[in-house]
Amino acid sequence: MKLNILMVNKANHYLAQNKKMLDKNILQKAFSTMATAKAMTNLYENNFKIVSKYVHATSRGHEAIQIAMALHLLPQDYAFPYYRDDAMLLGIGMQPYDLMLQLMAKRDDPFSGGRTYYCHPSLKDDDKPKIPHQSSATGMQAIPATGAAMGFWYKENIGIEDKNQEAPIVVCSLGDASVTEGEIAEAFQMAALKQLPILYLVQDNGWDISANAAETRAQNAFEYAKGFHGIEAISIDGANFTESYLAIQKVVATIRNERRPFLVHAKVPLLNHHTSGVRMEWYRDDLEEAQSRDPFPVLEKQLLDAGFTTKEIENIENSVAAKVQADFDKAQLAEDPRPEDLFTHDFAPTPITEETGERNPQREDKVVMVDCALFAVEELMKSHKECLLYGQDVGGRLGGVFREAATLAQKFGDERVFNTPIQEAFIVGSTVGMSAVGLKPIVEVQFADYIWPGLNQLFTEVSRSSFLSNGKWPVSMILRVPIGAYGSGGPYHSSSVESVLTNIRGIKIAYPSNGADLKGLLKAAYYDPNPVVMLEHKGLYWSKGKGTDAARVNEPSEDYILPFGKANIVQEIWGQESEETISVITYGMGVHWALNASAGMKNQVEIIDLRTLFPLDEEAILKSVKKTKKCLVVTEEPTNNSFARSLAGMIQEKCFKHLDAPVMVIGSENMPAIPLNSTLEFTMIPNEYKVKLKMEELLQY
Repeated sequence: MKLNILMVNKANHYLAQNKKMLDKNILQKAFSTMATAKAMTNLYENNFKIVSKYVHATSRGHEAIQIAMALHLLPQDYAFPYYRDDAMLLGIGMQPYDLMLQLMAKRDDPFSGGRTYYCHPSLKDDDKPKIPHQSSATGMQAIPATGAAMGFWYKENIGIEDKNQEAPIVVCSLGDASVTEGEIAEAFQMAALKQLPILYLVQDNGWDISANAAETRAQNAFEYAKGFHGIEAISIDGANFTESYLAIQKVVATIRNERRPFLVHAKVPLLNHHTSGVRMEWYRDDLEEAQSRDPFPVLEKQLLDAGFTTKEIENIENSVAAKVQADFDKAQLAEDPRPEDLFTHDFAPTPITEETGERNPQREDKVVMVDCALFAVEELMKSHKECLLYGQDVGGRLGGVFREAATLAQKFGDERVFNTPIQEAFIVGSTVGMSAVGLKPIVEVQFADYIWPGLNQLFTEVSRSSFLSNGKWPVSMILRVPIGAYGSGGPYHSSSVESVLTNIRGIKIAYPSNGADLKGLLKAAYYDPNPVVMLEHKGLYWSKGKGTDAARVNEPSEDYILPFGKANIVQEIWGQESEETISVITYGMGVHWALNASAGMKNQVEIIDLRTLFPLDEEAILKSVKKTKKCLVVTEEPTNNSFARSLAGMIQEKCFKHLDAPVMVIGSENMPAIPLNSTLEFTMIPNEYKVKLKMEELLQY
């Protein structure tokens, strides 16, 4: 009896949905798009030997909800699809040919120029929703997408005008399996906390790859979202186009008007392979059940109910099939990328190429390094409403654990300077979305030791965005990272991480040794359209440590800018024939160790302060070493497998004919962590006495 009642209720629900008949033009456009997506999937299967060279996945089974979503997007909206969303891309106006160029990694692929997989879009067309660089990593798009929504929230709160008649929204498309990722929780947390205008569209086909929902998920995304107060969630049949369209229509209208987050959980069948390389017949035991929920005949029935004839429907199918075949034939003939194409768009061109402004004006008092940075940020925020600062404890109550943001919240308001939860991944990855909507975020990881959760976003999203979007979406951001050992900070507040960061291609890295360089480099970083990491040594912030007074400076003028990739000769000597000489190549705290260590041998020791680790001023390094014929690289990191060792290898290779001794390196002991005890800390890290002994050893070589 209960079963019969349930079946009657479902039938009544279906009839009620279909009574809300959609406009025939909408149904026709949806069906044409769905037929196109289906025809593409079938074509790929029939030409598997041709298209399987590069891995791909298609939307087959997911088309209804994707097209329903696409038809509600406007050019001012931002979309973050995932790798199965080719029907959504067709729905916003992309052509099969466009997608096939990426399928075959062709030179004219409009998304990436042949650099990344099928259905990994990045789009900046005026007449379509904007799509920043799309990662392949599961769930990685949620934080950048939420960052874009936070960018809209910010602009609306501080009065940056939006000229669009309808307020923009952000759509983040996800598979249900990805919602188990920890980064999804960080994104949901901020969306709920700030009430951001974002729609999380979760397509639930019940599978990861070969693991199903029962094995891997304690609850689905709809149930999970209930734990985030402030996110409204609904669950729908994503295989029914009419139901999906009406649900999305209502949700999108609410977000545009009320500026708050939603999650739409759409149940869909997966009717094709996970990807071209993971075939469904290998492991799926639900293929017959999934086929019974195919959205294509459901939409076909809705067209018939709306008055379309069978012949009209067949004509649509035949027309799109012919176009898909023609586009496929054309795409196969398209040009492949040229070898020289590889070497483009790793960075966007920067306008900052020369040192400008007054570096050392007359001042009554010298300023500590942390205040030089504070004044630089304050000057930038005064001049640019697009500039904002966020991170842990940078808000008004504290102004940063090193007082590096002191007074900024009071001066510029809690919308422009604000605290985040303890979530380094969000702090770093949200800058992708912030930058995409035209802002310049300055963010902070509280200690270098805590950067690890943020590296996933820094490596996968931030650093690769310009290159993989073929130059369309460089990420313009500044990440400030207090670094280094200082005052018995212990194993979780003392680490050096530059060797990890310098192995991430696509970011610029500064490591200044004094306040003037820090201010000038911060200004250069702001006007640079690329991602920049500022490593700021905690022991130099206040110059409280012995031998660090040189970090205090006359504060440079407001217009002072120091370009990246320009080393500084902080102690210069003449080339000598009668005495042994050395070049010390260093940065950060190493500059002060070298200056103090060489106090009694200034005529024999040239000191090069790198100032930036990438780009690296190779010319200044090699010129110095060829002059002195000996070289010591000084770092605070443990030396094994380090940036310093790599630098020494480069010097050895390029200066070999000029050297009178092997290039030497001094750094911390090769132990797992810096101990808390002051005696052990002293033993672990370099200092001026250890550096002096190494200098003397090299001079006597």
